Amino acid sequence: MTFPVVGMVGGGQLARMTHEAGIPLGIRFKLLSDTPQDSAAQVVSDVVIGDYRDLDTLRDFARGCDVITFDHEHVPTEHLRALEADGIPVRPGPDALVHAQDKGVMRARLDAIGVPCPRHRIVSDPQDVAAFAAEGDGFPVVLKTVRGGYDGKGVWVVDSVEEAADPFRAGVPVLAEEKVDYVRELAANVVRSPHGQAVAYPVVESQQVNGVCDTVIAPAPGLDEALALKAEQLALNIAKELDVVGHLAVELFQTRDGRILVNELAMRPHNSGHWTQDGAITSQFANHVRAVLDLPLGDPRPRAKWTVMVNVLGGDYPDMYSAYLHCMARDP
Repeated sequence: MTFPVVGMVGGGQLARMTHEAGIPLGIRFKLLSDTPQDSAAQVVSDVVIGDYRDLDTLRDFARGCDVITFDHEHVPTEHLRALEADGIPVRPGPDALVHAQDKGVMRARLDAIGVPCPRHRIVSDPQDVAAFAAEGDGFPVVLKTVRGGYDGKGVWVVDSVEEAADPFRAGVPVLAEEKVDYVRELAANVVRSPHGQAVAYPVVESQQVNGVCDTVIAPAPGLDEALALKAEQLALNIAKELDVVGHLAVELFQTRDGRILVNELAMRPHNSGHWTQDGAITSQFANHVRAVLDLPLGDPRPRAKWTVMVNVLGGDYPDMYSAYLHCMARDP
């Protein structure tokens, strides 16, 4: 009997946890990792050390894989198109993944399909930022690098045209957004397979500390049932419209006036879904593997009325060991 081989690009905590979820399914993993010290490289048996930005490395890595997937969104889009041209299934595909790679592309596409987002515009210099601010409620304005930002990196909240100079010094495109007056951050996690089967996990509250996910409460406490359903349907519709295959996390703002606005997209397992490891019948990691292999998706329903995930970053916590403590071994 031949077991399928999933090629995972990226050796971080998400790859490590996805590998763990694939073991009961009989799935073999092949890993492309930057270094042998990366988190997933410490546990996966078939590891290739190389640069995901090099097309020849990607092609060599993909040989023998039934499908390629990722634990980050940074692989060049043109390289993924080349792999597809070689006949290698890439999931999510480059036409979908570009919306998680490029915030400008994402905003334009979400606008086109009627998804509610903060007011936004690509800006070219501080004066352009000032004009954007004047068209709305003025400063502060949120500035984001169009590509490469995550966990609060590549994001600035500026209160004046003078403060707006820093983001442009790197010479990369910048997206300006209104600073949303929100009550809290939510996340809607869904999984979709190539033949269109899709499942949705309960909408969660995601609490950030210094731009990094700290605590997730599932389901989001006190969230109106109609608004929760709207968030789930919004995420499912985005997955369908963008033809996402695998796990999609839609980060949301819940505004003070009762709306939800899309903040970011992630097309891979996500911090806001870590609670599913113990709190759902089928975890986000297991369902991501099932989706990219076009296997039937598992039940996303929660196992308990409430599940809380706390993200412990670094340090030695010997007294915290329990069946519910997961070692992610994330790299610095």
